[in-house]
Amino acid sequence: MSQTTLTLLIPIIVMAVVFIWVATVYNSLVVLKNRVKNAWSQIDVQLKRRYDLIPNLVETVKGYAAHESATLEKVIKARQQAINVNSDNVQSRAAAENALSGTLKSLFAVAENYPDLKANQNFLHLQEELTSTENRLSYARQFYNDSVLDYNNRKEMFPVNMIAAVFNFENRTFFEAGEEEKSTPKVSF
Repeated sequence: MSQTTLTLLIPIIVMAVVFIWVATVYNSLVVLKNRVKNAWSQIDVQLKRRYDLIPNLVETVKGYAAHESATLEKVIKARQQAINVNSDNVQSRAAAENALSGTLKSLFAVAENYPDLKANQNFLHLQEELTSTENRLSYARQFYNDSVLDYNNRKEMFPVNMIAAVFNFENRTFFEAGEEEKSTPKVSF
């Protein structure tokens, strides 16, 4: 092999290695970004389920606690506001969902005052369904936040951060619980 060939071959090999490295880093960021999107869509699935259960729960409570209309209206209003929030804005969505969680807690507090309602099979079934949905939602939020953490960490590490900046990969926002969700709920039997 001649010196001229070797001189031409070395830069080509170096450029090929750099290209492969950039492509690998870019693809890993795309995978992590898509994992975040998937995790967000899982939250949406559970929120939809939650939204579908709430009207049935309100109707059941309404039959027993007709004079608690202010609480029922707050739940309905919070549900509608949560549905109407832009689903891509994590902070707005989290705030609306935290407000809805607070109104649901007040709805269950109202139910504590009505022994017949607490014993109603339809109410108990809906309450169990909502509890199950809340548990799934909690898991989906955790998965989303873990995915965001992985993505943000990878994106911010050197030398990946240079590739992320060139291709405009932006940090993602965590789905944080509101103060009402951080407090321990009161359970009484």
